[in-house]
Amino acid sequence: MSKNTSKASVKRERTDLTIEDIPGVGPAIAQKLRDADYSTIESIAVATTTEISSSIDIGEKTAAKIINAARKMLKIEFISAKELLERRQREVKYITTGSEELDKMLGGGIETRTITELFGEYATGKTQICHQLSVNVQLPEERGGLEKGVVYIDTENTFRPERIVQIAESMGLDSREVLENIVFGRAYSSEHLIFLIKKIDEIMKEKNIGLIVIDSVISHFRSEYPGRESLVTRQQSLNKHLHDLLRVSDIYDCAVVVTNQVIARPDVFYGNPMIPAGGHILGHMCTARIYLRKGRENVRIARLVDSPHLPEQEAHFKITEEGIRDL
Repeated sequence: MSKNTSKASVKRERTDLTIEDIPGVGPAIAQKLRDADYSTIESIAVATTTEISSSIDIGEKTAAKIINAARKMLKIEFISAKELLERRQREVKYITTGSEELDKMLGGGIETRTITELFGEYATGKTQICHQLSVNVQLPEERGGLEKGVVYIDTENTFRPERIVQIAESMGLDSREVLENIVFGRAYSSEHLIFLIKKIDEIMKEKNIGLIVIDSVISHFRSEYPGRESLVTRQQSLNKHLHDLLRVSDIYDCAVVVTNQVIARPDVFYGNPMIPAGGHILGHMCTARIYLRKGRENVRIARLVDSPHLPEQEAHFKITEEGIRDL
């Protein structure tokens, strides 16, 4: 596509199957499930018996039958490692960051079916990357996109549609169409954030979402659960929230990107005292963790500090008016 004619054309792929198609689910139970935010077969298939039973007031045996029926419909079963590799090679895709060096560090870009965490101090480029990815995911696959839309949840009032317009137009895209394909939500508390996450299931099929962004994932949890006495409650709530995100990313074959803040360790006298907030819960749930810091002038340094299959390494990029670019 030429710069003047290319557009972000998001494919719409829907399924005709509804929760009424699950054996044992009649109109009354279907309505109860929807009222409890179980609006898709996928959300039921990965739920627990206790969750379904308590949410819609049915017996655990009945709930188990409904869940198992949903899993059979989706063919959730054991497979060999060879089949898993072939499936990953066939189904896992990547979203370009706009920087070839950063993409190379990540093995091709931001991976679908995973949670990627961006953490760093203020103004290190976390939100800028999120804005860039929100445009890039709408590109054709040959240009590093998925031709899909975005769910963008903002907890710190840092999302700017004007920046999306700036990036889109620099890439020769129709900025109005790009904005139309971004479903935006402003979370005002941790409870509101969790509520929005539960609503994502309904949006995924309707809008054909390929990327979920949460900027930032820890902000409200840190402010609403201060002190050690509330740490356990905070971590339990955060853990459930992250499990929901991971479930959605795997079921709907989308990428999840979350930003995180850093805290200083007073007991560190040598080296970098900054560590990501959220503790071990966030560390275990995020598949790839990227530490961002400032370099000289307009340079940003990204370090891949954790990945199940990639080595720890660094990449350099810059933030320009056009977006994320190589040096």
